[in-house]
Amino acid sequence: MAGVKGKSGRPGGAPENLTSYTTDRDEPLLAKLQLRVGESMMQRVKSIDEWQEFVRQAIQRALDEMDDPKNS
Repeated sequence: MAGVKGKSGRPGGAPENLTSYTTDRDEPLLAKLQLRVGESMMQRVKSIDEWQEFVRQAIQRALDEMDDPKNS
């Protein structure tokens, strides 16, 4: 069957294998951010363990610095 994954015969897999998304964060990570960077930057970032969390924290630090009245 074209477009069917697994053996369930249903696109997207068997319902018993689907789980709901849960998080212990204050805000669930539902939004996506996409940007272009140089190849060397991408290689360097991807070499970091848990690089997605590293990028989230770096963006948050930069936003916090912008909000800091000492930086005005």
